[in-house]
Amino acid sequence: MRITSAEFMKGVVGSDTIFEDGTPQVAFIGRSNVGKSSVINSLTRKKDLARTSSFPGRTQEINVFLINGSFYLVDLPGYGFAKGSHELRERLLKLIDWYLLCSGYIQKKIVFIIDAYVGPTEIDLEVFERLMEQGKNIVVVANKVDKLKQSEYKKQLQNIQSIFHDRKVIPYSSFEKIGIKELTNEILL
Repeated sequence: MRITSAEFMKGVVGSDTIFEDGTPQVAFIGRSNVGKSSVINSLTRKKDLARTSSFPGRTQEINVFLINGSFYLVDLPGYGFAKGSHELRERLLKLIDWYLLCSGYIQKKIVFIIDAYVGPTEIDLEVFERLMEQGKNIVVVANKVDKLKQSEYKKQLQNIQSIFHDRKVIPYSSFEKIGIKELTNEILL
């Protein structure tokens, strides 16, 4: 299975008919600077589809992409960044909560991205727990495995897997092209 087309549809900041047209939705969520945009770009093989930045909090709306003409990849803003105003952080958290927990929109799957090198942070675990409480279908992506030393790799991934119990954890690196096929298969099923 492959992603053969990816097209930016629109940025959304609240209720929108795009979420109500019956097209399945796969949401991507993660902490700011976890590499969410790089994951999306590597999956779609489009270098500039999702904007990457070293500035935390760059994505300030819900970006919707049509993939293979058959489902929406929903790129949520990052959470947990320290820069930016308190009001901006609160607004982005409310937008994420609204879409995932309150809107009534159904996500076929949620791709929950964490930093493999850092491991899940406290805020990652809080967000994950809230998604679990809502019965969401979650796959965990341990991004940036290329930053792990060979001697740390296996132990760190086992630790991450133990934290997320029965959830599938996909080791990923957009730079070394690790996990692309596995994640693609996971979201195209």
